[in-house]
Amino acid sequence: NAADWPEADRAALADKVLALITEPRFAPVFAAGSRAEVAIVGKLERPGRTPALVSGQIDRLVVRPDEVLIIDFKTNQAAPKSAAEAPTAYVRQLALYRAVLSRLYPQKPVRAVLLWTEALEYMEISAPALDATLASLHLGVSVLDPARSRS
Repeated sequence: NAADWPEADRAALADKVLALITEPRFAPVFAAGSRAEVAIVGKLERPGRTPALVSGQIDRLVVRPDEVLIIDFKTNQAAPKSAAEAPTAYVRQLALYRAVLSRLYPQKPVRAVLLWTEALEYMEISAPALDATLASLHLGVSVLDPARSRS
């Protein structure tokens, strides 16, 4: 895809990709059984209003026997200092995806992570932060079961 790039730029990009996928902290993200670019579609109830439709693509999805992990890659961007400083739009997207997946996997906690590729930072967004974001969208409390919000 980068045939017109100088060899040095192609080599630098390859080195960055290899650093990402071989980083031990990210092993679960690239483990056998993980999936890339997973389409997601769902409908979330909103009391007194029409349901909210959710449609998108999860960058990486890992379904394990004991949990589900959503990973959203952020490229060419500096990572914020903490998860609390993550851009609202990113947290909102993860909260919606988590709500849909929680209905598909009712017995498993669903965790959500921003993976900053330039900084090689793995930033999990807490269940309370995701729940608060979802609540701010005025979605029904029936979307998430508090027993699954352990992350």
